[in-house]
Amino acid sequence: MNIDIFQQQPVLENERVLLRPIEESDFENLLPFSLNEPDTWFYGLVTAAGEENLKTYLANAIKNRNEKKEFAFIVYDKKAKAYAGSTRFYDINSTNITSQLGFTWYGKNFQRTGLNRHCKLLLLTFAFEVWGLERLEFRADAKNTPSINAMKAIGCIEEGILRNHMPTSQGGRRDSIVLSILKDEWFGGVNDRLSKLAY
Repeated sequence: MNIDIFQQQPVLENERVLLRPIEESDFENLLPFSLNEPDTWFYGLVTAAGEENLKTYLANAIKNRNEKKEFAFIVYDKKAKAYAGSTRFYDINSTNITSQLGFTWYGKNFQRTGLNRHCKLLLLTFAFEVWGLERLEFRADAKNTPSINAMKAIGCIEEGILRNHMPTSQGGRRDSIVLSILKDEWFGGVNDRLSKLAY
């Protein structure tokens, strides 16, 4: 890897969106989603619905960053002048030069507005061109069609299904779809494709 993400503490920004390291003080910024849009985390591995869950969500994000396991961002929509959600790098493996990108969610008013494409452009540009990753992996509930379609639209390649992979926050277990983008694919055209989608 070219840099240590935990030491650098990156802030990513373009004219549409700002991504900065999430803090426990972001409780107030995210509380409206937690109280009013609990279905946001229906497919999520971790829920932030309700005040206590949100406090736990933020505390664990900070703890996992301090332990160099994950790096979570809060998303600020500069066009709407409002906080929109969160996303993170996780399962960071410096030996294999890989990471997963996920735990991504946005409030209802920010979905299907183009915000996610701007976020992904910033995150993937950072991952491959600054951080130096060789592979970035994405996973989702195999039933979460909107999320899967969004990942494929930005250039992710489907690799397969992990059957009965993990428990869900609603109870029961889910199949997980695995997708990825490789460094060579990013420089081979995925970057241009995502730039055109974003702009």
